[in-house]
Amino acid sequence: MSDESQELGITESKSHKPGEWYAEVVQKADIADYAPMGGFIVTKPRGYALWEAIQDSLDGWFKQTGVDNVYFPMFIPESFLEREKDIVEGFDPEVAWVTQGGHEELEERLAVRPTSESIIAPFMADWTRSHRDLPMRLNQWCSVVRWEATETKPFFRTKEFMWQEGHTAHASDEGAWNEVWTRLGQYEDLYEDVLAIPVLRGKKPEHDKFPGADTTTTVEALMPDGKSVQGATSHNLGQSFAEAFDITFADEDEDEQTAYTTSWGLSWRALGALIMTHSDDQGLVLPPTVAPTQVVIVPIWQEDTKDDVLEYSEEIADDLETAGFRVELDDRDERNPGFKFNEHELNGVPLRLEIGPHEVEDEEITLVHRPDNAEAVEDRDEIVDAVDEHLEDIYDKLYEAAEETLEENVREAHSPEDILGTIGKHGGYVKTPWCGDEACEEAIKEKIAAEIVMQPLEDEGGSTAGEVPEPDADECGVCGDPADEIAYFAKSY
Repeated sequence: MSDESQELGITESKSHKPGEWYAEVVQKADIADYAPMGGFIVTKPRGYALWEAIQDSLDGWFKQTGVDNVYFPMFIPESFLEREKDIVEGFDPEVAWVTQGGHEELEERLAVRPTSESIIAPFMADWTRSHRDLPMRLNQWCSVVRWEATETKPFFRTKEFMWQEGHTAHASDEGAWNEVWTRLGQYEDLYEDVLAIPVLRGKKPEHDKFPGADTTTTVEALMPDGKSVQGATSHNLGQSFAEAFDITFADEDEDEQTAYTTSWGLSWRALGALIMTHSDDQGLVLPPTVAPTQVVIVPIWQEDTKDDVLEYSEEIADDLETAGFRVELDDRDERNPGFKFNEHELNGVPLRLEIGPHEVEDEEITLVHRPDNAEAVEDRDEIVDAVDEHLEDIYDKLYEAAEETLEENVREAHSPEDILGTIGKHGGYVKTPWCGDEACEEAIKEKIAAEIVMQPLEDEGGSTAGEVPEPDADECGVCGDPADEIAYFAKSY
């Protein structure tokens, strides 16, 4: 391998140094770079294309279910943020503050948006008069700033990150719960049907729910290094925010009622999960659903066959583009085929088409899968259908590998030693009966930095998080006191 190819490739091991490996993949596959300010990143075109693929899916689903997009200012007056203290005792987010504009000191400090309940809720109150105005479903795509972020990692944890935040108001508690389930289901669909990542559905324990919420539901994804990622959350806020911000409406009898509200969000942490789950020691691996380039065609020629090979390759590229595939024809003269193979593997292109003089002569194409280098030869006349089938096959391979990782890494434990030993040896999720006391979580967290990431949650369809039997909840796995809840412990990003 040439020095240039060595520099191009990944040098760290996913299994031995996952943190260093991840950072190298993100940079060398041109997903992101580090900003000059600590804790911030620059998202490069290929990385932003992945975020747009997520946006396209979710935004379409949101609009199909009655959501309208809006945009609110990134600055929130301190007095607005203070109103959340009426809801949450001790609410004090570590936000970035603007104290001066131009040469003038501001009369009131402005917070750089950490989340938008405190500025959106007052407007929802203004816009809600009658039961006919409900349900009100608003969503904004924006960035937020959380200054408390430490040990930052691109997409998983940065001081500024992209996300969507939905905010809704409903006439009834039932309407709010239906909203919570709808959004949680859409997040689950995004991970499983778009990102090829199986997830567990659950709820956060009382002490870890969104401040002011009645219930916080979550989808959790398990990474190959045994850590959990909070994939997205959907909160039932009950009437707490509506009471604090006076979101009321006149019902059918003209009596004033207080609304029920929800909020829900997914951030570009999903990109971190995508990269971490599927990629390997050769670089980025992407499912065809989100890959900016789904198919790369690499022509292989000698001088006497160049014209024929290129003409044949261009015809195939045209056919695939017409059929709607995202295709790149890599006909660069200055790069040899081996370099091109390595580069497109590094960049995560799911399917490679190799075309040399033999393929031209036999009217065939050689296809190579990115995840496992599986090869197939397909007829020229059937190439559009064949590519479609191969891309589906690649998606299935990625999902099945991630599903196997999840299924093999959900374990039971019934004592503190068992919980600590299982997480320490295997990682993954350890489920145990729990008395509900936060102190029991702290006892585990202090020793191994694992926490309760979720509890099984029954929704309106009766389904629970995961398709695994739960242990009998009788004695807490930490303190031994009576327990009627189940907790999933894990290390997390």
